[in-house]
Amino acid sequence: MTQCPYTNFCGGCSNREDVEETYQKEKIKKFMNIISGIQQEKITYGSPIFIGDGERRRASLAFQYQRGKVILGFNQKKSKEIVDIQKCLLITENLNNCISWIRNLLEELCTIPFTIKSKKKKRNKEILTQGDVLICEAENGIDIVLEFDKELDLAHRMIISEYAQKKNDILRISHRYSNQANTTETIIEKQAPYIKISEVNIEIPAGGFMQASKKSEKALREMVLKYVGTSNGKIADLFCGIGTFSYPLAKDKNNQITAIDSSENALQTFLKNVKKNMLHNIEIKNKNLFKYPLSPEEIKSFDIIIFDPPRAGAHAQIKNIVQLQTEERPKKIIGISCNPQTFVTDANLLVQNGYEMKEITMVDQFIYSPHMELVALFEEQSI
Repeated sequence: MTQCPYTNFCGGCSNREDVEETYQKEKIKKFMNIISGIQQEKITYGSPIFIGDGERRRASLAFQYQRGKVILGFNQKKSKEIVDIQKCLLITENLNNCISWIRNLLEELCTIPFTIKSKKKKRNKEILTQGDVLICEAENGIDIVLEFDKELDLAHRMIISEYAQKKNDILRISHRYSNQANTTETIIEKQAPYIKISEVNIEIPAGGFMQASKKSEKALREMVLKYVGTSNGKIADLFCGIGTFSYPLAKDKNNQITAIDSSENALQTFLKNVKKNMLHNIEIKNKNLFKYPLSPEEIKSFDIIIFDPPRAGAHAQIKNIVQLQTEERPKKIIGISCNPQTFVTDANLLVQNGYEMKEITMVDQFIYSPHMELVALFEEQSI
């Protein structure tokens, strides 16, 4: 295990001091302890998958401007203070190579006052003192989103454009207000950033969600395809995001995929990519599955359901699935989750109503942290 100079301060890797073998054993033990809450007599575990250092292709850095200097890094353990970093062992080499460049860009932006419009129509000037920077490595370069609650003036836009032109691997720089993903504004785009999913080039939305690393995305995708197996037909890809699982499933022309999510940003990009690649067996729908889950009547038409919800889980949707009579239900359900605790609740609802969890696999894409990802296969017991 590589030693990190920030281990004693940074909150990003709470278990980095552990011996790797010990860490992995403890993570598996913790995972199995949570999953044991599923009320099924026998649980079959797939071989756990661990993603190592240097693989994270996206990260969110916090910054503060103090006494003419930018502090850029991650929050300290149990604190809002920022650990100023020069390099992070978790992220890719190309992202690490951008950190000093980002710090220089921010220091120049923070020296130029921002115009603040008040209700009294007075215009005050304030400097930028804090915010976040979202960095993402695409196949063809680096995508950056500056996140802070100030409107960019012309001077700031010129600085951003000039800095981007000086660094060849910077593809796009955008700005958005904190926690307002739909307000993302592109300041400069030299080339559309893209990732490759199942041999398809997929343009990515600025600041949008995608799996943390190429290796973890590949692992999750391969597990989904393994669990789908030779089955095909009508497939619902729920909480689909940018289409991580829809694209490989669409390669089988016997499949008709209905991809559903509520992220307008993600779906606009998804639709653009589907049209660009002429994928005629993917239908995309905008629907808030927490408030308006697919009804039992809608679920009837699907042979397979895949769900990959946020941390809150997919309880409302699962409730509608188990309302159906056995012969009307999807024969296979594949669940992906970043929160084993809420997954257990969803899994129990399926198991208590006629489904059997055939296998569950842990994917540890957030190495040295308490977070875990998983993929599980459920089959209707009449199979």
